[in-house]
Amino acid sequence: MTKQPTTPIAFTKMHGIGNDYIYIDCLSADIENPSELSIAMSPRHTAIGSDGIILICASTIADFKMRIFNADGSEAMMCGNGSRCVGKYAYDHKLTDKTMLTLETLSGVKHLYLHINEVTGKVDEVTVDMGPASFLCEDAGVDYHDSEMIETPIETAIGTREITAVSMGNPHGVIFMDGIDELDIASVGPGLEYHPMWRNRANIEFATVIDPHTIRMRVWERGSGETQACGTGACATAMAAIRTGRAESPVTVKLLGGDLTISVDDVTGNVMMKGAAEEVFTGFYCPC
Repeated sequence: MTKQPTTPIAFTKMHGIGNDYIYIDCLSADIENPSELSIAMSPRHTAIGSDGIILICASTIADFKMRIFNADGSEAMMCGNGSRCVGKYAYDHKLTDKTMLTLETLSGVKHLYLHINEVTGKVDEVTVDMGPASFLCEDAGVDYHDSEMIETPIETAIGTREITAVSMGNPHGVIFMDGIDELDIASVGPGLEYHPMWRNRANIEFATVIDPHTIRMRVWERGSGETQACGTGACATAMAAIRTGRAESPVTVKLLGGDLTISVDDVTGNVMMKGAAEEVFTGFYCPC
């Protein structure tokens, strides 16, 4: 039997300070089996290469809806860097002429504020209202004997470390320590991601405070491994540093892929994240 040709899928490769995803416009047509598609498209040596795929969909409660599938096929609740790129995609590809957008995610509706480059007329940075951070164990999806887990000692592959559980609409475990540049993150990240205290795994951040307004961070992302950046992770880390008296707003979080500015809104108390969004290339993917 002759195999029937498969319709090519148009895509755009984008990244927010190195946190790269494959973006697919699903406003007029859905993608079948997005989990399988993410697994197929994400390998860096045998496919396009990415931390996963992001579908830009229609929404009944916001301007657009974002669905995120990690490189392992699991669906993510929220991605800060991804949300910035969705804002850039929507404006630059003329899906909207608005510079303030609402974006539906599995973590609720987020507000995006697009910063337009006066020369190119395109978006170069986006500020995202990430909503409030929560230290409640129930929100962070962690089983613990107290309502919060702040700097709690835990055994890891690199010895005893203190971890703070934070929710930014998805679960995070933040560890402040020295020597993150030399850290073999692949040896410690999986054990913490899959630690039984988490109800559905977690993103793990390793951070060093340089000064009250500057933090360096590496991240082991749930479902993707180490990535160049994680927007929700940067927010969680900044808020954990503020909560434990290590930092104060605003905080520049320096990641492998670049810097994010995290601040706390004086009126709402919400976490505001500002950073770059870039388009890399476009193409068509033909499923085999």
